Order: sequence, then C-alpha cells, then structure tokens
Amino acid sequence: MTSPPPKRRTLTLRDVSEASGVSEMTVSRVLRNRGEVSAATRARVLQAAKALGYVPNRIAGGLASQRVNLVGVIIPSLSNMVFPEVLRGISDELEDTGLQPVVGVTNYLPEREDRVIYEMLSWRPSGLIVAGIEHSDAARAMLANAGVPVVEIMDVDGTPVDSMVGISHLRAGREMAKAILAAGYRRIAFLGTQMPNDHRARKRMQGFEAALAEAGLELADREFYSGGSALLKGREMTEAVLKRSPDLDFIYYSNDMIGGGGLLWCLERGIDVPGQLGLAGFNGVELLDGLPCRLATMDACRIEIGRGAAEIVAGKAGDAPGITIELTPRLDLGDTVRKTA
Repeated sequence: MTSPPPKRRTLTLRDVSEASGVSEMTVSRVLRNRGEVSAATRARVLQAAKALGYVPNRIAGGLASQRVNLVGVIIPSLSNMVFPEVLRGISDELEDTGLQPVVGVTNYLPEREDRVIYEMLSWRPSGLIVAGIEHSDAARAMLANAGVPVVEIMDVDGTPVDSMVGISHLRAGREMAKAILAAGYRRIAFLGTQMPNDHRARKRMQGFEAALAEAGLELADREFYSGGSALLKGREMTEAVLKRSPDLDFIYYSNDMIGGGGLLWCLERGIDVPGQLGLAGFNGVELLDGLPCRLATMDACRIEIGRGAAEIVAGKAGDAPGITIELTPRLDLGDTVRKTA
C-alpha cells in the first residue's frame, strides 16, 4: 500500500531568493515593483518566480499568514451555457460551508488563464477550481504550489495537478459515434467552435474518429470556427459544410448551441431530419427544449461536476489528496437520430 503524497507547502520569498541568488528584500522589491533594482536582477527574479510557480501574498498585515474564505473558480466562458450550471452546483454545495466562490474567465486563452490563476492565488483563497486539465507550464507550477486544494473539472482524460472531477470526453465521442453508426449513418461530418483551444471538444472528436476508424470509416468533412458558440454560427457552419459536401447524412456538432442552429437551418429548408440527415450535439442544455424537435445530445453532468469539486475543496470528500471523480454522461438520441429496430 502506497503512502499518500506529502502535503504541499506554500512557496515563500526565501524560495525565490534561493532560486534567483539575490536577497529576500530584493525579491520583495521586484515583486512589489518598488525601489531601485537593475533590469538584469529584475529579470532573474521574475524568471525564478515564474519557474517555481510563486505567487505573492496580497493579504496585508496581520492576515498575511491566513487564508480568506474565498474559492477561486476559473472557467473559459460565461456565454457558454455549460458553465452557469457548473457554478450553480459549486454555489449550492458551498452554501453551508462559509466559503464563497469567486469567478475568473479565461476566454479559452492560455495566457489569460495564467493571469487569472496568478491574480486568484495572490489573494490566498481557500481552494481553487479550474476548468480543464491542459495548462501552460507556468500555470501548472502555480497550481502545484498553491498550498490549497486544487480541483480541475470537466475532464478526466489526463493527469491532474491534484484532484479532478469530470467525464471522459474521449469516451463520450466514442459512444456517440457508436450510436450514429448503429443507426446506419455513414457520411459523417464534425463541426466545432473554439477550435483548437477547446480541448474537451477536441478529445470528443478524437474519440469519435477512433470509433469511426474501427468501423472502417473516417470523417467525410469537418468545419471549425475559432470563436464562440451561437445559434447563428451553427446555421452558418451547417450551410457551409452542406454546400461543400451535399451528400452528408450526419453532422456531429461540438455543442448543442451550434447544433440547435444547424437543426433550425435544416428544418427551414425542408431537409428530412433524421431521415435524410441526422444531427447530434453535446451538453444537453435546457435552452433548446423549445425547438420543434429534440436534438440528440449527451448530458455532461454539469451540476454534479460542480458539486463534486466543491465537496473536495470544502473537505467533504475526505482529507486524502489526489481525488478523482469520473461521472458518466447520459446519451439522449432525441428526435434527430433514426430509430433502430
């Protein structure tokens, strides 16, 4: 039986001082941007701090050795319908703990995520919840040395810094492909937004393609967009891919919002869905419940993910580090996939 990893300690000015070869006072001046310090020394200190993952403590005076009752929650988007439900799960679970969630948004940009993590940790929160498990080296260093519970959410296809709660997007993509193939579709396209920075959508596509390959097939077409998801963008992308590949018989969207837009575009043009063309999205967002027919989708367990992460941060899941909670998304073929006998 292996012993649990040692509890991480918070890095101090001394660690940066030793790594950079200058005094703690000089390190303090550089990090506070006060006093006269040469450009070369400043660069050496900042490089050492970044490599270590050191974040200065912005809590003043007598509170310097304490933690505030805040939990940093870092998500890629507030416009994406997925994350408000995750936040609801976090907020509900923290309600009776005295901890309050504070939200930072990265817009799917790694450099922005670095800044948000840095700012969050500088206020010495009681925990940190971060969407995704792909981060820059600087971000991973900061998270690894945060000295508080860190929970990466939404994904379990990888190695976490500490704990993680989510689903396997590789498996989700495979399961959707198997259902589509079982319904008899063969000319299949993938449409995705926030590509390539949405790592979870990329993994679903990889799992999807792997299952197609096992059946001797490959994607007939694909359409990517680097911006956000919206019904209008789904309409535009669907029109573009069908103009290019009119013989498609199925479109798999990276999320329900563009899938809903694609469904509306098809229905307006009299396309037989699901007979002539099948459609599927991902996330199971309630916003699309009012459409003329139900889009095939997978519920990504958003509220459960938020609750599970909050339980770990609040210590409700036990004191052992490195907790992994994998949830199973629920497949709903709706009205846009042909029924099999």
